[in-house]
Amino acid sequence: MTRAVRAVLALALALTAVTAAGVPASATPTSTWTPLTYQQAPADNPLKGFMPYAGSYQTFPHSMEWFYLPLRDLMTGPATFDWVPLERRLNAIARRGHHAVFRVYLDYPAKPTGIPQFLLDQGLATHSYPDHGNNGLSVSPDYEDPRLVAALDRFIGALGRRYDGDPRIGFIQVGLVGFWGEWHTWPYDGGTRPENWMASEATQAVVLNRFESAFKRTRLLVRYPSALNKDLHMGYHDDSMAFETLPPTPWHFVQRLIDNGVTEKWRAEPIGGELRPEVQSCIFDAPVSCAQYEDYDESVTRSHASFLLNQAPFEGGGFTGDEWFRAVAGARSLGYELTVTEAALPAAPARGNATVGVRIANRGLAPFYYDWKAELAAVDSAGRVAKRWTVPWTITGIQPGAAPAEMTAQLKLAGLGKGEYDLTLRVVNPLPGGNDLRFANAAQDVHSGLLTLGRLTVG
Repeated sequence: MTRAVRAVLALALALTAVTAAGVPASATPTSTWTPLTYQQAPADNPLKGFMPYAGSYQTFPHSMEWFYLPLRDLMTGPATFDWVPLERRLNAIARRGHHAVFRVYLDYPAKPTGIPQFLLDQGLATHSYPDHGNNGLSVSPDYEDPRLVAALDRFIGALGRRYDGDPRIGFIQVGLVGFWGEWHTWPYDGGTRPENWMASEATQAVVLNRFESAFKRTRLLVRYPSALNKDLHMGYHDDSMAFETLPPTPWHFVQRLIDNGVTEKWRAEPIGGELRPEVQSCIFDAPVSCAQYEDYDESVTRSHASFLLNQAPFEGGGFTGDEWFRAVAGARSLGYELTVTEAALPAAPARGNATVGVRIANRGLAPFYYDWKAELAAVDSAGRVAKRWTVPWTITGIQPGAAPAEMTAQLKLAGLGKGEYDLTLRVVNPLPGGNDLRFANAAQDVHSGLLTLGRLTVG
């Protein structure tokens, strides 16, 4: 069991008895636990589901957008950077109320090189190739050149200093190495060609360790599980989901998880990726019409993926009819689904203070990976918020299939007039205008983000 998995399991155990300022873990005798009704959560809950390439789309529910950027657009010298191209992308996506997921590359077949010009001017050696439709347009760099290694180290450090914890960013994929930033140079890495252009383990370790040290809040993903990253605080992205995912083929994603002993790493670190382009437009047909594919549900269940790049439902007219509904179900099946199973409110009119509680279960495939703040509010009969309380509750790391996490807090009622109020729970998205996190409950208001827990009477 890795250090990261041990940490999140400890957190999950702690969540079963979260309290506020010395309040007992269970509700007081004057409070009553009342079941709340389950109802499916929306498919566009934040930080999960399908996402398109960055752009304005109305054809399919989503909360994130994806893009690539070449390193040469961001790094102008050995220690100078131009963040404008990244800022433009992040701001455009944030204005649409979505989080960004992105990857920076050096080498993208069939696109102009992403290598910073100053490195080429210094004489960095490169390899031309015709594979992957490239025809010599992009070039693979010499990853062992100390000037390139030093540049990558400085770039990652600068990126972390500026963007770690940025509320516009959902996830960052650890790119920079290999074709498309996908950490391979096939067939020039032990494939059908005699050359091996792939970065050495020493260079890979520099990139991986620098990313881990530079990002403490924003969550990271790398393409392949390996001995070099199994104990690092980063997850994985399967860019061939439902195509090269399932065992026992050695290079398939889940088999790599098994072989590297990280099948449980999803409990602490996110899994994402891309639904393989060849199956995006056909895997939700009934019956499936793809020439080659793997079972979607099994691929998602065994990988515990939270989000996938899937352009097909967004472009053109998108999906229609039953195919659209099947795709929505496929998107909804990714990641977390949090539901409040019970809420505890005072059974009699409260004065001065009130002890309240919730029990939250996860019916999804993965936890929620960020520590977003929880807020309670008393809403009067006119629908106005009469008082708010920030409570030290966290939904982070609540595990699928585990017993509901129980959290209680004592609310100070000073300033609330006598009468009845709806007590509501909200998990605050730190992205202004971002999709609300909505619980899988019938009492969830999908527009306001408020989940009604029950009636609070102030005496």
